[in-house]
Amino acid sequence: LIQRIRLEENVGIGEHEHGRGLVCVPLMPERCEELGLDLMVGRNTALHATPFTVSVDLLTNGVTTGISASDRSKTILALIDPATKPEDLGKPGHIFPLKARKEGVLRRAGHTEAGVDLARLAGFEPAGVLVEILKEDGEMARLPDLEKVAERWGLKLISVQDLIKYRLAQESLIQREITVKMPTAHGDFDLYAYTQRSNGAQHLALVKGDISGPEPVLVRVHSSCVTGDIFGSCRCDCGPQLHQAMEQIDREGRGAIIYMNQEGRGIGLLNKLKAYKLQEAGRDTVQANEDLGFRGDERDYGVGAAILRDLGLRQLRLLTNNPRKRTGLSAYGIEIVDTVPIEIAPNQHNQTYLATKRDKMGHDILQDIRPEAAA
Repeated sequence: LIQRIRLEENVGIGEHEHGRGLVCVPLMPERCEELGLDLMVGRNTALHATPFTVSVDLLTNGVTTGISASDRSKTILALIDPATKPEDLGKPGHIFPLKARKEGVLRRAGHTEAGVDLARLAGFEPAGVLVEILKEDGEMARLPDLEKVAERWGLKLISVQDLIKYRLAQESLIQREITVKMPTAHGDFDLYAYTQRSNGAQHLALVKGDISGPEPVLVRVHSSCVTGDIFGSCRCDCGPQLHQAMEQIDREGRGAIIYMNQEGRGIGLLNKLKAYKLQEAGRDTVQANEDLGFRGDERDYGVGAAILRDLGLRQLRLLTNNPRKRTGLSAYGIEIVDTVPIEIAPNQHNQTYLATKRDKMGHDILQDIRPEAAA
């Protein structure tokens, strides 16, 4: 947390004796905009897509080299001081701001958002100071090492998952609006409609049978796809996956499909069509997204997890080939007891799409994707 008292001492001890990593300052998006802090890169291809802005130093208040503990402390305090203006900051510098998601860990389960959330919950400005803790041999400290550091310095030790659990218990991301009967070609379901409080987006849950009880429930978390789900596009496997999931759940007699309003892996319908145009020129799905300034997958799973929790679902048999979906839901306290593959035969139009999902996004697609496989 940002500490106005003894910050200089904390930065010096924290970084040099224990941290040894990069000193970063998570900030809210609007604060980054106020200070003119643009993202470091237009196309973020880092493993965790950490949202670095350009690095900065304070240009006033006696700051000289920018690298000393004193100088960095002054820069950190300036970043959260409402009086600081863009012209007060030099770029690049020795402090690395991070642009947190507005909804915090309930939108992105990362340390950036955790730093902002902890400060806000403690009554401070929504900002923080992060530094990686390394062992003396230079390797990243793990939980047993961190427990020793916490004990030595009398520090509290929590995880991002602990913070998510606390916020989920105290807040609600969604509002359940209405439930109606929904007879379909794949069986009879109940349809639940939800509104996402942060942006008004509407999401759906299609529920079959009695999903209460201790037994894990068969669930598909499905992102909306107008082209595939409605028009039957052959460019993707979304529509067939949705219909197959409905059929499997109907046969089982109980289960749920969480239908998320996250068109085009979260980039929206128009941008998805622009990505299609780029694909027609030879780009794959990941490259096309990146060409448009997005990550290969912009989806988050916090809202989906909130809908699952509202339905009383904690243990799932998840219908998916996507390991990131498993990880994303697990980060929000949903237990995936089993993964159920959802196999769709390729066709001549989606072979490259499926190969990209397998090779670049790690999807567990078991079938051999070749031209003759679609014959």
